[in-house]
Amino acid sequence: MTNRRDFVRQGGMMITGLALGSSLKSVAGSLASTKKPLGKFGLQLYTLRDDLPGDPKGILKQVAAMGYKQVESFEGKDGMFWGMGNKGFKKYLDQLGLTIVSSHCDVNPASLDKKAAEAAEIGMKYLISPWIGPQKTIDDYKMRADEFNKAGEICRKHGIRFAYHNHGYTFVKQDGQYPIDVLLAASDPKLVDFEMDIYWVATAGADPEVWLKKYPNRFRLCHVKDRMKGADPKDEDASVDVGKGSLDWSKILGTASAQGMQYYIVEQEKYEGSSPIKSATVDAQYLKKLTI
Repeated sequence: MTNRRDFVRQGGMMITGLALGSSLKSVAGSLASTKKPLGKFGLQLYTLRDDLPGDPKGILKQVAAMGYKQVESFEGKDGMFWGMGNKGFKKYLDQLGLTIVSSHCDVNPASLDKKAAEAAEIGMKYLISPWIGPQKTIDDYKMRADEFNKAGEICRKHGIRFAYHNHGYTFVKQDGQYPIDVLLAASDPKLVDFEMDIYWVATAGADPEVWLKKYPNRFRLCHVKDRMKGADPKDEDASVDVGKGSLDWSKILGTASAQGMQYYIVEQEKYEGSSPIKSATVDAQYLKKLTI
């Protein structure tokens, strides 16, 4: 038989439990409410590499209609401005409501000065080295970092920034060191930023958030590229539409934002039964709804 004292005690415990539960829900709700939309995001035009050369203006018009606000170009046979010249390219993008943030290009010192001048003239922020290839030794990576610094000096002279875009091999240990550590340590933060290709970090078996936190404000751009669920770890060609893969984009990009990320750029290399245009559309639809 329950006496009055037990009844009061049990009642108090129940009220405390209810209050605690309500408090926890309130905290959870508060945490959820602090998430914000991703905001502006861009498209690396390499995603549409099979379609773009034949009709640059028509394809760019479709990119704008998908909801992208920014583009990152690459160097095709007609250059990174697709035969329109830097001013013509900017004028057309302005008409579409698009901004060119950056471009991957050949960063050979012989041509970089001219490219940096043209990029700066239309308000671009970055020229980016897209590939250096696996190096034979750690010292070779140090030499590449020295080259980055020189490229960074050229870009800074014109008021823009230089960045390097990673692949998976820099996140795999070589001679006991991660090449990405070597590149970051040997490059001057005043001259060189990095573009994290999140897909390639994950493909190498690394955690993008760990590296973002390890080097705050060094990764200023990123490639948003998803990796197929259940893909063989050795499979490097497992790109899928953003939001359909294994990467937790809300979490990763939330961490990226907190660590100084400024530009979020979709790139896709494989289109499982879909077309590049359809995949780019799906990617944009997903990112429009993403909160971080």
